[in-house]
Amino acid sequence: MIRFLLVCLGGAVGTGARYLLGGWVAQLAGPAFPVGTLAINVIGSFAIGIVAAVGLSGGIGPDARVILSVGVLGGFTTYSSFNYETLAFAQRGAWSLALAYVAATFLGCLGAGVLGIFAARALTGSG
Repeated sequence: MIRFLLVCLGGAVGTGARYLLGGWVAQLAGPAFPVGTLAINVIGSFAIGIVAAVGLSGGIGPDARVILSVGVLGGFTTYSSFNYETLAFAQRGAWSLALAYVAATFLGCLGAGVLGIFAARALTGSG
């Protein structure tokens, strides 16, 4: 039960961080392209790569790994927002923006996840 409550608390922290960062990036970049959601998903993918690599190397325990990945980062990343924003582009007929957003999200998040794994390995001296 404690693990469940910690995952919920982590989710609240991640959701709050997503709200603040997304709003800040949107103010800087403007509303034409959902840069805030893209940044959050890339940062979240990087962080999940770190948590996975450090967790699998034994650097953090299984409870901390679940709390961080499912709770904090699950609350932080925004796939549902990504899906909504992509469909909004498509509904407006802005197919090039929809495809650019999908490609940037996919490649950015995949690359960030890989970089997160490499960063964790470099910091922990494993792998």
